[in-house]
Amino acid sequence: MVLRKDFLWGGATAANQCEGGFNEGGRGLANVDLIPTGEERRKIIRGQKKMFEFEDGYFYPAKEAIDMYHHYKEDIALFCEMGFNVYRLSIAWSRIFPNGDEQEPNEDGLKFYEDLFKECHRHGIEPLVTITHFDCPMHLIEEYGGWRNRKTIEFYERLCQVIFNRYKGLVKYWLTFNEINMILHAPFLGAGLYFEEGENQEQVKYQAAHHELVASALATKIAHEVDPENQVGCMLAAGEYYPYTPNPEDILLAQKRDRENYFFIDVQSRGAYPAYALKELEQKGIQITMESGDTELLKEHTVDFISFSYYSSRVASADPEVKKTAGNLFATVKNPYLKTSEWGWQIDPLGLRVTMNSLYDRYQKPLFIVENGLGAVDEPDKNGYVEDDYRIDYLAQHLQVMKDAVELDGVDLLGYTSWGCIDLVSAGTGEMKKRYGFIYVDRDNEGKGTLKRYKKKSFYWYKKVIATNGEDLSLNI
Repeated sequence: MVLRKDFLWGGATAANQCEGGFNEGGRGLANVDLIPTGEERRKIIRGQKKMFEFEDGYFYPAKEAIDMYHHYKEDIALFCEMGFNVYRLSIAWSRIFPNGDEQEPNEDGLKFYEDLFKECHRHGIEPLVTITHFDCPMHLIEEYGGWRNRKTIEFYERLCQVIFNRYKGLVKYWLTFNEINMILHAPFLGAGLYFEEGENQEQVKYQAAHHELVASALATKIAHEVDPENQVGCMLAAGEYYPYTPNPEDILLAQKRDRENYFFIDVQSRGAYPAYALKELEQKGIQITMESGDTELLKEHTVDFISFSYYSSRVASADPEVKKTAGNLFATVKNPYLKTSEWGWQIDPLGLRVTMNSLYDRYQKPLFIVENGLGAVDEPDKNGYVEDDYRIDYLAQHLQVMKDAVELDGVDLLGYTSWGCIDLVSAGTGEMKKRYGFIYVDRDNEGKGTLKRYKKKSFYWYKKVIATNGEDLSLNI
């Protein structure tokens, strides 16, 4: 077999996109709860508009999402039926510490995740847990300014101490921050940041990023101290930048764009700010305030593996006249050689292999693909069944190049968890109609529906793929 015998197959979700139960079990309000659908969504995500409470006239999809809070046993049983041996999920910070700065955690929240993890193990599924998947308690944002304030490191450290000790023996795979580089593109979503008029936004974002990097190193340190069996990874929103033309200026810009993303992982994996980043910050007039011990902490507590999301490659052009398009909150030049999804994301299976090689060449640490998938409008029949051959085709192509990267290029790969293994709320748009899952959930963009779960055609296809450890990628089931 191409893939290791203990390859981790599964799917991925995030608490704020599937869990719901925003006001149950003592949970506090989080930034992700207050991001509505509609035109204001991107302004809020990018920190350009402040919304600190629910306002009339808006729909907030994360409040209920697909109500996994009450359906997790049913959903995990379906994951087991597909053959999952790993399930990536996240913890809602405000379910453990409702305000974020309490001295003692919320027992109801701790018990909820303990029960969920035990349910996973009953079905032979290993939890892969993201500590912070865009969740930040609103109290920390209102009172302290979110991750712009170094004090937030202390609160995150307390969260880590609690969950690593409480879930010792139940969870051994951890990710510190989801898509940590997203702080540059979606600062309110990524770090609870919003900006006042005239504020130096780049200074704020990079200082907040430093606080997250220190917090990530602390989490890695605590995880290894609590249980040496713990494996801790970083997480990058990945996708190689191609130069638009052979023009050396395009090539140099593509390298620069890649470095803007790799900077975070360079610190988490190598343990120090890279020279190019220090020069870039110097040229921008950005001064990172570091405290005594930060440098040593980053150096001594690097991650065990590199995890990443991959949806598409990107293109860079130094010519300002070349038009750009959007994709996963990243503005990129349109690649004329690629097809696009219904949301304009460019589909590039081979780019996954390119990205895997770049990451493995750079870090020489095991990789883990923790997000990959196709957002599409699914049309169920009267029985709720979806013939999603387009999703099967997309995944088959990506899994084939994933295998090529392992077999032909020698990349060390731990596992693969497809994004949105069950339909959930889109982080970028707040929509339900942008579906990724193998399981259809009866819910629409307005929050209407029975929430009943239905198996799509891709459910049975992915079950076959897992059963053969990726050997059978044929489109038939």
